[in-house]
Amino acid sequence: MTEWYPATLVARSPAADGLTDLTLDVTHTPLAGTHQRPGQYLHVRLPGYEECLFAIASPPGNAGRWDLLVKEGAGLADALVRLPLGAPIEVSRPKGRGFPLELARGKTLLLFATGSGISPIRSVIESIRLDRQEYGQVTLYFGARTPAAFAYERDFVEWERAGVRVVPTVSQPGVSGWQGLTGYVQAHLADEPLAPGTLAFICGQQEMAQGVIKALKARGLPASAIHQNF
Repeated sequence: MTEWYPATLVARSPAADGLTDLTLDVTHTPLAGTHQRPGQYLHVRLPGYEECLFAIASPPGNAGRWDLLVKEGAGLADALVRLPLGAPIEVSRPKGRGFPLELARGKTLLLFATGSGISPIRSVIESIRLDRQEYGQVTLYFGARTPAAFAYERDFVEWERAGVRVVPTVSQPGVSGWQGLTGYVQAHLADEPLAPGTLAFICGQQEMAQGVIKALKARGLPASAIHQNF
């Protein structure tokens, strides 16, 4: 049975088309310090709505503030987006095994995300930025349907400056004028051999995850080096 704790909505900003970034404050609650690993998620509920799961997009130890990426179009998600700042929300403790970031120290790390699946991957990237010298090459393969659907695009420049290579690809560019890569993320894996000890973290639609796993295994990466956050 889920145990519920208080949180307060303290910030909200648009993240991309149909996606909103919310920040919850849990500083003065029993939840402070309970976010231990990037990739963990939590249950969220409001009166009158069915509870939902959301991954934590901020890094562990983020001073009692948790970022959530909310995909609009469902009852609870739309209600969260409409809440006034300062409103109370009930949440659970962070759950799930998350990503084993400690295994990536000194190694090449490949990150894969589509759509709102960037949320737990962002937690990984921000954790790496806090201790960048401890990690090897890091590349993010990020897929979205349209150019306007990249959540946290505002962070891409800072990620690149921190040595996190960002490879965005659009599956449905239409008449947007998009000049970058198109298609699915697994189609854009670099051709060069994977470095010994390379790890991969994946979050997104099941079809994408399966395609990425298949492509990585075909490149010789063992299943033990491929991780999802559930």
